[in-house]
Amino acid sequence: MGPMAPRDGDGFVMCGCGRPHWGRYGAAGLLLVRPAGATPLVLLQLRAAWTHNGGTWGLPGGAIDSHEDHQTAAIREAWEEAGVAPDHIAVKDVFVDDHGRWSYATVIAHAGADAEATSPNHESDALRWVPIGEVDGYSLHPGLAAAWPELLSRTLATLA
Repeated sequence: MGPMAPRDGDGFVMCGCGRPHWGRYGAAGLLLVRPAGATPLVLLQLRAAWTHNGGTWGLPGGAIDSHEDHQTAAIREAWEEAGVAPDHIAVKDVFVDDHGRWSYATVIAHAGADAEATSPNHESDALRWVPIGEVDGYSLHPGLAAAWPELLSRTLATLA
């Protein structure tokens, strides 16, 4: 990835639901799928204990900066948190969970056969490729758990 532009999206926002959300301009994450083989695999990240909702499984993601769109932010975060190179990602769909004053965009993408997730950064305790049918058996980040039925449907549609 090239030089980093200024990071101005970090910070919590209160929205209409009454809970704080990370990302002054919203947040985005990458739902990366390895479609090859009989069972597609999804990359999950175990959030470090010190993070917001730490100890839960989620997607590599984080705050969107003022100069970024959903896709750019999600791909940047996947590079920072999971070492997934942008040239191994093919974006297929975007789902936006809009809370009015804040939103979370899940960028659904397919991973190339040679895509790897490497050494998680300090925000992750682990990275794991999980069979798509087993994702909801993990202790998911509350936002991912709530959105998973819609995300699963959309992800399966990208594989059809």
